[in-house]
Amino acid sequence: MAAVGRLSQKLLKSAALTQTRQLSAAVAHSEQAAKTWKILSFVVALPGVAVCMLNMYLRAQQHSHEQPEFISYSHLRIRSKRFPWGDGSKTLFHNPHVNALPDGYEQHDH
Repeated sequence: MAAVGRLSQKLLKSAALTQTRQLSAAVAHSEQAAKTWKILSFVVALPGVAVCMLNMYLRAQQHSHEQPEFISYSHLRIRSKRFPWGDGSKTLFHNPHVNALPDGYEQHDH
């Protein structure tokens, strides 16, 4: 009986040691993965965001800021009931330079 008890203790110690090694390997792997993702964030993601910002800035510089011509299409700008804010004819995020009312733009570019 004593031999079986010692054998089971050795097996338990061996299993615990194996599990500890596996956990330490997993921790080392997760630390390496964290380093990899941190490096990728600085080397790939941040420059990618910077390039996208530069692209949008350059496109905004080339964009024409003229007001588009107003064409009164019958299927656009239909107001079946008034909006509950303001004077009732403007949308919540109304921009007088870009968004036309049913009868035309509020402001005209000169």
